[in-house]
Amino acid sequence: MSATQTFNKGCKVEELRSEKGTNSLLRNSLPNTIFENAGQAIILTDTTGLITYFNPAAQKMLGYTLDEVVLRKTPLIFHLAEEVEERAKALSQESGKDTAPGFEVFIAGLGADRAHAEADWTYVRKNGSCLPVSLNISLLRDDTGAVQGYMGIASDISERYRLEQELRVAAIAFESQAAIMVTDAARRILQVNKAFSRLTGYEAEEAIGQTPSMLKSGHQDAAFYAEMWRQLSETGHWQGEIWNRRKNGDVFPEWLTISGVRNNRGQLTHFVSTFSDISNLKIAESEIHHLAFYDPLTALPNRRLLLNRLDKACASSNRSGHYGALLIIDLDHFKTLNDTLGHDVGDRLLVEVAKRLATYIREGDTAARLGGDEFVIMLENLGLDHEGAGVQAEIVAEKVRTELTRPYTLAGDMEYYRSASIGISLFHGHDKSVDILLKQADIALYKAKDAGRNAIRFFDNAMQTALDERAALEAGLRRALSREEFVLYVQPQVDTERQLIGAEVLLRWQPPNHPMVMPGDFVALAEDTGLIVPIGLWVLDRACAELRRWADDPRTESLFMAVNVSARQFRQADFVSQVADALARHGIKPRRLKLELTESLLLDNVDDVIAKMQALREMGVRFSLDDFGTGYASLSYLKRFPFEQLKIDRSFIRDIMNDSDDAGIVRAIIAMGNTLRLNVVAEGVEDDDQHAYLARHGCCLFQGYLFGKPMSFADFREMLGKRPPAVAKPVIDDWVI
Repeated sequence: MSATQTFNKGCKVEELRSEKGTNSLLRNSLPNTIFENAGQAIILTDTTGLITYFNPAAQKMLGYTLDEVVLRKTPLIFHLAEEVEERAKALSQESGKDTAPGFEVFIAGLGADRAHAEADWTYVRKNGSCLPVSLNISLLRDDTGAVQGYMGIASDISERYRLEQELRVAAIAFESQAAIMVTDAARRILQVNKAFSRLTGYEAEEAIGQTPSMLKSGHQDAAFYAEMWRQLSETGHWQGEIWNRRKNGDVFPEWLTISGVRNNRGQLTHFVSTFSDISNLKIAESEIHHLAFYDPLTALPNRRLLLNRLDKACASSNRSGHYGALLIIDLDHFKTLNDTLGHDVGDRLLVEVAKRLATYIREGDTAARLGGDEFVIMLENLGLDHEGAGVQAEIVAEKVRTELTRPYTLAGDMEYYRSASIGISLFHGHDKSVDILLKQADIALYKAKDAGRNAIRFFDNAMQTALDERAALEAGLRRALSREEFVLYVQPQVDTERQLIGAEVLLRWQPPNHPMVMPGDFVALAEDTGLIVPIGLWVLDRACAELRRWADDPRTESLFMAVNVSARQFRQADFVSQVADALARHGIKPRRLKLELTESLLLDNVDDVIAKMQALREMGVRFSLDDFGTGYASLSYLKRFPFEQLKIDRSFIRDIMNDSDDAGIVRAIIAMGNTLRLNVVAEGVEDDDQHAYLARHGCCLFQGYLFGKPMSFADFREMLGKRPPAVAKPVIDDWVI
């Protein structure tokens, strides 16, 4: 008797639905006992699709109880709808007639001459989750061969699916863009992918059976590989940068990762290597490094790299005891070249300078560009002796200075000449920080420029002291104007009869709780820093305010006031309007204001200087050429400018009575002034003999301690009250047309 007959004989529906009836049948049937204990899910149906049996393995697999499915036509609830539809559609196309979904998709596939059908399928559990199964459907027949029902046996194949999926992923990964190489424990190549062949040039047939050493470039030594395999043996993993060689001989950098594969006993059985060409990455890294540490114009190391090397050089010097030196090189008057010929020519000069510097450094030394036209040479290993190191540094500096004075061909066939100033600071170990070393070399450079440029200077402590004093002076000078620490003094000017005709304004700085600072100690610094411009405007305004007071006093209404104007102040584009505003603001006569200019102003932008002087002269302002004889003014120059007065510098007057050269110069200046119809003022007259000598030779105006020391405006007004009233007469300058 068949299993189905045994299962169904004498069994009513109610018995099948009752646990007692079912258990009774199972107990009385050997096949049912086998079904009950089977590890696979077994489902029996009659020919109408009613479930007649649902074993414990099926209940566990799908999550349904026996009562929920037996004698219910429910096979569809176990199947993924998409698969049922897809299977039915395929069978319909094969048979040419519609096929109902369900078990029927398998039944229709059995055919008259087939006893079973099987396929991978997907069950849907009661909780909605999917389970892949291998499903086998068989016909159940009675003794006469008539079909009594169907038996479905399902095996869980989820683990097989998982493994297959992993294999598919592994296969895809193996054919990735990264090169993959699999070796055995003896490092014999077993398998490579296509990316390996593309990257190395070796086909799989050429590589299999070889060892990875076939790719060795020689860039890494035996110690490198020994350490790599040691790490692999101990940790089962290694990664890093390595250089390999392609089949055509090209050497390339790669990033390599090697992983060891162990069996169940923990023994290494294989090595899997993945690597990729990082040539482009290395190029990008090199470009980034170059941009970060090298000057883009000259290709010399930049400030960042210099500081790094300087720090290492100090550490090396500390170990060896050898001296080193830092040379800061600045091109003289580079700005002039840039402004006159253009920045492109200036750049070509900088490139040429960089090339010349590179020829005068030894291997291990550094030439760098700090920025602009400032370069640095760092010298190492100059010996154990301080003086000897200084001599060597000076020799290099002199060679560099001489080399940089050679002509440059920058545009066309024209030759250009430039010189350089060089400051040197020695270092010995960590005796000074990098910042201090740079500062000291910069101080020495400043001294080289102060010495007239195209010079070499070493740093010493006196330079540091002077620089500290200058820094303190500058800081105080920047605060002085806002704190109203400047004061104005005046010194009388007289004629041959010692009658007062005017006065020169003199600037003084009176810091609180400190001695008064004279102009010679701060005016040059004010010029360098540009502070002379606001200071000069303040002086002009205060002078005009005092002139207003003089105009209201009969004793001073005919006096003029001379105000010194710096070259930097005069070159301001709006200087003419500044003077006009000051005159208008205080309501004074322009002819009572005299501006004193120095000869240095006459050397540059002559046309602009003349235009400004003429504009002011038309207002009534007059001009005096100060410190004549100490500069470069020539007779032809004087004829071009609207000066009305020459002032002989006090350095010539001092020794006029005992130095024939000074006396001759003074007589020549007086004669030239009279010839050009310019009245001449002698500064620094201190005794009667000097006054008599000057008057005898035609000098008509005088200034000096003999006639009055510099004094405040208040003291000047008090002095006027003590003088006998002067005979009213025109000011001497008024006689000059």
